[in-house]
Amino acid sequence: MKGDYFPLASTATGTTYHIYIRYPLGYADKPAERYPIVYLLDGDSAFPLLAAQHLFLTIDDKLPEAVVVGIAYGSFDSAVNRRDVDFGPRAADFSRFLSAELIPAVERRVRADPARRILVGQSYGGSFVLYSALTEPDLFWARIASNPSFRLRQDIWNDAAPAQRKDLRMFVISGTENAADARQKALEWSKSWTGRKPPWNVEQIDIAGGTHSADIPNAYRAALRRLFGWSPARAANAH
Repeated sequence: MKGDYFPLASTATGTTYHIYIRYPLGYADKPAERYPIVYLLDGDSAFPLLAAQHLFLTIDDKLPEAVVVGIAYGSFDSAVNRRDVDFGPRAADFSRFLSAELIPAVERRVRADPARRILVGQSYGGSFVLYSALTEPDLFWARIASNPSFRLRQDIWNDAAPAQRKDLRMFVISGTENAADARQKALEWSKSWTGRKPPWNVEQIDIAGGTHSADIPNAYRAALRRLFGWSPARAANAH
């Protein structure tokens, strides 16, 4: 796999982020092709896991290749890592960073399909995914919130802003062995849209035996299988 890296100093948040890019297999050989693009929050941990995982999903599950982008801080040290701020009290600023600074910078560099942007977050990052869905639904085609934590944000129970697109997707992934209170809130959030008309289709997925952090690759796989219409027969026929 080939990749890229660049630092990006944000005027919206005042933080310099480390941006990692994983290119699809065969990217250089298909100069006319535009790919789905996946933006990973908590890129310090998520990018090393899921950049490789995406290749395996194209091999085993025959899912489409994608550009994968990790948004990292450069450390897990609280003096550097600002996830508790960006995904909580500074979420509006971080949203501006994504829409006005990061996405333009990345998508000038890569052949991405802006109609197939995907945002992925885990725990606090998962709560930001929900916040983003409520406030800027059209920015991403699909969102994956893995074991979202509700400690930083209470406004993710609010109504959603209207959207122009009709094909938006939201996946809320819950490990069955996640902390009971966190799992209950995630299930309640998904169920709270029953009978309402959110701007995205909400799908709640359980990961049997899944825990809070260790199952992000399984959450990613489960959501992408749903998103791209995977089936055992389809995967078998692709061999």
